[in-house]
Amino acid sequence: MRQSTLFSSTLRESPADADTASHRWLLRAGYIRQLAAGVYSYLPLGLRVLRKLERIVREEMDRAGAQELLMPALQPAELWKASGRYDVYGPELIRLKDRHQREFALGPTHEEVVTELFRNEISSYRRLPVTVYQVQTKYRDERRPRFGLLRGREFLMKDAYSFDMSWEGLDASYRGMYDAYLRIFERCGLRFRAVEADAGAIGGEGGSHEFMALADIGEDTIVACTHCEQAANVERAASGTDRQPAGAAGETTLEKLRTPNARTIEQLSRFLDAEPSRLIKTLVYAADGAPTAVLVRGDHEVNEIKLKRSLGVERLELADAATVEAVTGAPVGFAGPVGLSIPVIVDEAVARMPSGVVGGNEADMHWIGVVPGRDFPVERTGDFRNAAEGEICPHCGEGELRYHRGIEVGHVFKLGTKYSVSGGAVANDADGKEVPVIMGCYGIGVSRLLAAVAEQHRDERGLAWPASIAPFRVHLVPVALRDETQRSLAEAMYATLLRHGVEALLDDRDERAGVKFADSELIGVPVRIVVGKHAAEGNVEWVDRATGERTVVPKDEALARLIGNGTSKG
Repeated sequence: MRQSTLFSSTLRESPADADTASHRWLLRAGYIRQLAAGVYSYLPLGLRVLRKLERIVREEMDRAGAQELLMPALQPAELWKASGRYDVYGPELIRLKDRHQREFALGPTHEEVVTELFRNEISSYRRLPVTVYQVQTKYRDERRPRFGLLRGREFLMKDAYSFDMSWEGLDASYRGMYDAYLRIFERCGLRFRAVEADAGAIGGEGGSHEFMALADIGEDTIVACTHCEQAANVERAASGTDRQPAGAAGETTLEKLRTPNARTIEQLSRFLDAEPSRLIKTLVYAADGAPTAVLVRGDHEVNEIKLKRSLGVERLELADAATVEAVTGAPVGFAGPVGLSIPVIVDEAVARMPSGVVGGNEADMHWIGVVPGRDFPVERTGDFRNAAEGEICPHCGEGELRYHRGIEVGHVFKLGTKYSVSGGAVANDADGKEVPVIMGCYGIGVSRLLAAVAEQHRDERGLAWPASIAPFRVHLVPVALRDETQRSLAEAMYATLLRHGVEALLDDRDERAGVKFADSELIGVPVRIVVGKHAAEGNVEWVDRATGERTVVPKDEALARLIGNGTSKG
């Protein structure tokens, strides 16, 4: 492509609302343009990268045995109501009515639709297992669209769905997709981790893994061991144990102590001159409306996902101040488990404490010398907190847990029968018995993947794409277009590259060299061939965008290297 005709412009300044590096560079380099909050147009450069990502995804899906189809984005609301997700999904589900007042939704995902499709197409085990996928635009009414393509209201997604007759079959389908995801992200040049995850609004009865691109701006926290391969989203990560026992020392004689205005752990720690690890927090939750007390150590945080899963409830939220006072007799900040009449859920770290300090269920009062099991029941214990950095890994017992930030670019789920039962997706088994099929679903945010790669592959000058997904393999830059030798050499190289199927961008603009080089750095094509002062000798400068390494080589050598390993297949 000739740059003079490219439908794109570079920007010298970053837009004020660009809040991440990838967002800034994609805008400045002319890859995307914002139409509305969370809604973007892809200019030719951006679309070329997007299409290459799609191609990699399709190749690996096909390799894994999945079949491509295309389902409607406009979905009847009754399908969502039948699955129970119409209200659960909340305001992120974009709802509308047609002229006949029939309710529809713009699909954020397609579990309901693919289940309906299966129900009408397959009825026998002889046609299973089967996995289908699509690459399609999705819609979610995000409360706060931000980070450019990383959190948008309209985005491109690959979603796949597997159907099996048994859980063993689902395990095999799931593993096939998991392995395909590893290959996809490796081919895209992404630094990532596969982590155990919570199923969230998708739901399901089996396991779930997220694929996280490592990045400081990531909205997700990953807990990973420094010794073994274990990694999980913080919502799912099993808590470890302290290298040094916390709260080991302390009074065991039960005594009520006046603690004026010590409502928070920080205030109480200062008042008692005690480490937060010796204190016990009592938080009152409404679990499907029923008040429930949860105890965690003062230096720990409740993990509401773990708690909700353990309680088996649909809704979980902190109780309001009136409820707290009604069930404890004290204002917020002084609740405790001693003498409490509502259910008490105890985190394992609290259960291990020899003694501690708890709220006195009375304003400005706390109990000290409280012993778990003696002064309050510890019948219901479990892991109800976030894993903490520095703890011993619960899986290998050797490494320490460390936090990392990540951008979710893919997610795989074992759905089980969640949607097949509600959607009537059944098949006759070998004995002729009609049984619900066992499902899995597998998503990749393709447009989000583009932004995640851009976030990792950039520097202070612009983008630096991996060759596999770069918009072009090579950027030809003649320094002085009016110099006949430079222009002729650049044009000849351009024609040769096109003839051999190498994607080349020729900067044929009559611009200053500094402008051309700055734009080339912004756009981030892997190789820049500078046709300049060495052109008279038939030499060019080969510049590696990622490393900045520059080498003067004969133009024939440059062509041979590009033609030999840089065809249009990336």
